[in-house]
Amino acid sequence: MVDQELASIENRALVYRAFGEPEKTLRLETFKTGPLQPGLVRVGMSMSPINPSDLIPVTGAYRHRVVPPLVAGYEGLGIVKEAPPTHTQLVGKRVLPLRGPGTWQDHVDCVPDWLISVPDDIPDHLAARAYINPLAALLMLKRWHPAGQSVMVTAAGSTCARLLAQWALSLGATRVVGVHRSPRHASDLLKRGTIPVNAGYLPEVASWARDVDLVFDAVGGNLATTLLGSMPKHARLISYGLLSGMPFSQTMHGPSVTRFHIRDQFDGLQPPTWQAWFQEIWPLLRGSCLPEVESIPLENWHEALTLFQQSGRRFKPVLSFQHSE
Repeated sequence: MVDQELASIENRALVYRAFGEPEKTLRLETFKTGPLQPGLVRVGMSMSPINPSDLIPVTGAYRHRVVPPLVAGYEGLGIVKEAPPTHTQLVGKRVLPLRGPGTWQDHVDCVPDWLISVPDDIPDHLAARAYINPLAALLMLKRWHPAGQSVMVTAAGSTCARLLAQWALSLGATRVVGVHRSPRHASDLLKRGTIPVNAGYLPEVASWARDVDLVFDAVGGNLATTLLGSMPKHARLISYGLLSGMPFSQTMHGPSVTRFHIRDQFDGLQPPTWQAWFQEIWPLLRGSCLPEVESIPLENWHEALTLFQQSGRRFKPVLSFQHSE
């Protein structure tokens, strides 16, 4: 008992014990974490971004597979503080503690096979965001390769769509059209080689859609319906989100529609494949442009959620754990 007490550490975590609005449901709790269990690695978190995918489970949208109480957060960057004898070389290294407990806490204990080591030349703010959006973009582009294709992305100001657009061009797409809502995204898209089209002008969107081969859609609703009514029959629409909250219509003999969800790619996944994916991500991420981060201490999480709702994708709020021990 004495040894366990000495090995215990104080841990702060953003926890939800029921479903509801994240601002009202999440609670910052402090508790003692016991000794590291055999075979696990203990990571001291440095920073963790806020994504829609972190907040949606808190609302109860996935209650068929998510059961509180749980620590929120799916991705982030940390430093290995303690490891079993087989992995002592990891101590002091920057890692992504993924596919384990929630990352919105000071310390995460995880299985080392799913731990991702971060190359020395990848900055913290980029490494912390290397999972949710980059992996989704990579897997979609591996399955529907853009080389020689005319590509369109919707919600073009979002992180995932930005990566899809930038990487599609680097992988040989003939052109990329980005459908965006906010006028402020237009100049940034142009700088990255993407043709900006305002989603508010559906006739213009439809005109561009008549000459596409591949559409990555995160919006659904009227926008997706318009696209499908204009795209050539040989084209394909990949539906990977429904930001509009509305379904879309498709015709029997029109362009094909395939739905993509990153979780579906994890069925039967083995660690070597998992590790190999990130070896593909790092070279792509090195040359990518993502929104600047706004670092906010964990204890100010309410402020971080407010900024997330108001930022309009101009910057990415990240929870900072730099002052926690």
